[in-house]
Amino acid sequence: MHLLPDRSRFAGCGYFRYGKGPLIVLLHGFGEDSRIWQYQVEVLQHHYTVLVPDLPGSGTSTLLQEPLRIEGMADMVKEILDQEDCQQTILLGHSMGGYITLAFAEKYPEYLQGFGLIHSTAYADDEAKKETRRKAIRLIRNEGKIAFLRAMIPNLYGEKAKQNNPSDIEAHFRMAFETSEESLIAAYEAMILRPDRTEVLRNAKVPVLFVIGERDNAVPPIHSFEQCSLPNLSSVSFLSDCGHTGLFEVRDRMNTILHSFCEFIFG
Repeated sequence: MHLLPDRSRFAGCGYFRYGKGPLIVLLHGFGEDSRIWQYQVEVLQHHYTVLVPDLPGSGTSTLLQEPLRIEGMADMVKEILDQEDCQQTILLGHSMGGYITLAFAEKYPEYLQGFGLIHSTAYADDEAKKETRRKAIRLIRNEGKIAFLRAMIPNLYGEKAKQNNPSDIEAHFRMAFETSEESLIAAYEAMILRPDRTEVLRNAKVPVLFVIGERDNAVPPIHSFEQCSLPNLSSVSFLSDCGHTGLFEVRDRMNTILHSFCEFIFG
């Protein structure tokens, strides 16, 4: 990072503050922590105040909620904003962070000037997806997280990234390995239980960003395109040859997309 962050902690949640200016909040996904946004923070911190929490059980944050729920993590984000005395923000969520973003938009729409789903979806898990997550939970419990993560993380990247940037995948693995098995399981259970939130998109009164990866195995592009027409105002970016982790895979393109969306809202 070009600037050293202010590191804060609130109610067991660690988060980092960078830069100055209008506020944006970046929420990481499953098996990640705030470091997944490192390349975006390098750029955005020169234009905005950037808050990047470690979600419960990840990075600097402890797993306090029992059971962990998507809605509870949205409440945590609201508490951080209140702690920072911030009433207006753009909220951008990657993968599971997008689920939390939607829950926040449902509960606290007055805080939002815009929000974004980065490789994420408003759909609830169907039964096949729920069973896939339950199988992953069983794998973690029976064989440990190393076997699980070695199988999962490469699947989050497109073939181009696997060939050209294996160091990014290994860095992602090391980041995920720092998350406890208990926290991985708790996050999976929270995702299984989340409801469909397409109504949040239909009712959105602020701009909504969709970032879609052509090779995304976790969030099928067809599902994302089905949702793009739901908000009154959508911004849609399609990343060719990209999997589920455009934050690493096509970092420069992602930086341009996020900065442009924020610039559109903040002027």
